[in-house]
Amino acid sequence: MHDSVKQMLKKYQCRSQQDYVNAIKEIFQEIALLGLWRAKFFEKAAFYGGSALRILYGLDRFSEDLDFSLLEKDINFCLDPYNKAITRELSAFGFEAIVQTKIKQLETNIESAFIKASSKKQLITIEAPNDIVKNIHRMQNIKIKMEVDTSPPGLFNIETKFLLQPIPFSIKSFTKPDLFAGKLHALLCRPWGSRVKGRDWYDLVWYISQNISVNLLHLKERLIQSKAWKKSDKFNKDILIDLLMKKIQETDFEKAKDDILPFIKNTSSIVIWSAEFFNAILEKIQAIN
Repeated sequence: MHDSVKQMLKKYQCRSQQDYVNAIKEIFQEIALLGLWRAKFFEKAAFYGGSALRILYGLDRFSEDLDFSLLEKDINFCLDPYNKAITRELSAFGFEAIVQTKIKQLETNIESAFIKASSKKQLITIEAPNDIVKNIHRMQNIKIKMEVDTSPPGLFNIETKFLLQPIPFSIKSFTKPDLFAGKLHALLCRPWGSRVKGRDWYDLVWYISQNISVNLLHLKERLIQSKAWKKSDKFNKDILIDLLMKKIQETDFEKAKDDILPFIKNTSSIVIWSAEFFNAILEKIQAIN
């Protein structure tokens, strides 16, 4: 195992199979970010979403995907050169992975790719215990989705953040108020169907507990782009609270709990989840215009 990977693995204190799988996914994510930095990706894009919150700002749950936004609209943007950079970076740290762009079936503003690797091979690479490795099916894969918004909604701010592992490097990221806006947009507009994203509700609690304000201007821009709001209509904190109350009323919080369980270690933190609980904490949301 590469010395840098060994140091990265120490912070996870892995015990269960799920611990090791979560750890290897996050190590892959951080190495992928390093590859993107080397390829100068962050000269034209910024990191956002749950993984940005986890890796850069200390969110205490694991996240599956890597989400990015271009700083300026570019309908000709292509992920292929960056996929190659990620593959090279993972290989340099001893990991065997494939990074492929997803062929779009419909015209959208999102460019997607997947990082794929054999779970068993990677766990062997990081010298996971034999009793963990032998219980992993040989066909089980690590799969990390990357998405880049090529037509970003406006009125957001970015900042430079630094990571020290696997080596020191920098990342451009949305600021926390803009990340909060993105999360609320996902919570309000995500097409859940029967699958409730408990991760959205978990993150909402985290933002409120950290006293992070939401950038209402950026949230409105996102809602307009999704055709969930009209540009001519006013949008303020009171309206946001009303929208969230309606979403709470529609949500099955038992299903939400089931969704979040694989991504957290302290399961006692979600015992209290209910419509009553979420309605009560809405009054603590802070907002900036």
